[in-house]
Amino acid sequence: MSEPRLTERPLLTHARIGVLMGGQSAERDVSLRTGAAVHRSLVRRGYNAVTIDVGPTLSQDLRDQKIDLVFLALRGPGGEDGAIQGFLETLGIPYTGSGIQASAIGMHKVTTKTLLASARIPVPAGTVVKLGEKDSSAILLRTAKLRWPVVVKPASQGSTIGVTIVRKPSQWRDALALAHRYDVDAMVEAYIPGHEVTVSIIGRSNSSPLVLPAVEIVAPGGFYDFSAKYEKGNTRYLCPAPLTAAVTRQIRALALRTYEVLGCAGAARVDFRITPRGRPVVLEINTAPGMTETSLLPMAAAQAEIDYDELTERILESALIRAARFAYPSEEGSMR
Repeated sequence: MSEPRLTERPLLTHARIGVLMGGQSAERDVSLRTGAAVHRSLVRRGYNAVTIDVGPTLSQDLRDQKIDLVFLALRGPGGEDGAIQGFLETLGIPYTGSGIQASAIGMHKVTTKTLLASARIPVPAGTVVKLGEKDSSAILLRTAKLRWPVVVKPASQGSTIGVTIVRKPSQWRDALALAHRYDVDAMVEAYIPGHEVTVSIIGRSNSSPLVLPAVEIVAPGGFYDFSAKYEKGNTRYLCPAPLTAAVTRQIRALALRTYEVLGCAGAARVDFRITPRGRPVVLEINTAPGMTETSLLPMAAAQAEIDYDELTERILESALIRAARFAYPSEEGSMR
């Protein structure tokens, strides 16, 4: 007997779902695109879903729309740093993805690195420059045992916003100024030559998380910046990544370990650099991966024969798991 079509499968929930999107971070446009795509998918599948552009009236909007459950499509500060997660928990509304702690840690790259290093997960060498610090690049690099080139980035941003590859001292001050526009902490890391690879993971209720095929990113000029991520045709993606079996096993294990160390839920994506000698280094984790037409999570899922609508539904499961775990009073009668 053939597999039933997706539209013939029973719904996971009859709850009214609010897709939270937009917000005021630098990734607002990406969030709006993600939210619109997710909403279309949920409606196709038959769910009772509406979009909400997050602003000062969010609490009232959730009440007016009678939202039982939230699908988070927000990006950047305020969306994937634990803030919205904490807000929703105070209202007793289940939501998709990671919880407060994992979201806050995953968003702050310095904290992420500290935690991963303590778990013996390989991360780039680096240091932090706070806004207002005046040490010269020579002193800072010598103290941190770094050398050119280095990568300078805000501690709490996504989508490569505010990131500069600094190859010589004359670029140092401008790179710091750019990073400090977005965060008081600028992270300075060793530049890792090699390939850029990412591994996505989806949590499951009754078994260990599902690790999806790795994607290698071949960006123009070797730098996967904002335009390379979101403008079609600028970047090539190789899925599954053409890596040796040994390296593939290693990055899959490291991605899963990273996901577990941070205590993630739902979908997440772990970004790596693979050195020319085949050594993987974890750059960061994204606890709210994008779901646009060029996003890496849907691409990896498709390679695993999970289409976009099924992927959306699998992410939706994380909110139902959270609802059951915390036994929200509003759950009975509305979640199913």
